[in-house]
Amino acid sequence: MNIVFRQLFDEQSCTLTYLLADPMTGDAVLIDSVREHVGRYLTLLQELNLQLAWLLETHAHADHITGAAGMREVTGARSASGEHSGISCADRQLKDGDFIVFGGEVLRAIATPGHTPGCTSFLWRDRLFTGDTLMIGGCGRTDFQGGDAGTLFDSIGRIMSHPGETLIYPGHDYKNMRVSSVEQERLSNVRIKDQTRESFIELMNNLNLPRPRLIDEAVPANLRCGRNEDMIDIHAA
Repeated sequence: MNIVFRQLFDEQSCTLTYLLADPMTGDAVLIDSVREHVGRYLTLLQELNLQLAWLLETHAHADHITGAAGMREVTGARSASGEHSGISCADRQLKDGDFIVFGGEVLRAIATPGHTPGCTSFLWRDRLFTGDTLMIGGCGRTDFQGGDAGTLFDSIGRIMSHPGETLIYPGHDYKNMRVSSVEQERLSNVRIKDQTRESFIELMNNLNLPRPRLIDEAVPANLRCGRNEDMIDIHAA
């Protein structure tokens, strides 16, 4: 399989960022970038002789600030997020089933709300980028940003309906686990195994997790595509 694929990691927020590209045309996509690593992304693009076509967000993050603003300004790439994410500055608002084309490659948006109303997963070839909807051995919380446990259960069901060999690439890694599969999560994910919709809702509503440390800074910034309030958005016109 002739592709370009890199999984990148931010130690502070445990965020996983993904670079995908068509090696024939050099057109690339970056999923869930982190502002502190913009220089690293630009260097990697140059080293691999790629041009960034799209910056994708799985949702408006609460634990880090996206690097979309800086990457858009330097590369001219377009940004996209789920239509219910609240990220109105994105160049494209993705509906369920929409396609992102980069070179000869195609990526499909799958609406997977629940962690937040706008959560979107992305299917590319044999792999699913699930953001915070489904993580390895777990799933995103539902106690802020309009989260809803029942909706998340339904969205995880959509992910689980894919073939068992479909690879799962989550939005975070807290336990040094970077890739799984649909079948592996069916068998071992403690948040969803043997759960009914009702028992899942009860479980999620009683997690009592601490509030994300950066939420007050990160969410407003991410709704601006990572721009500082005094920055001018050259893509807004």
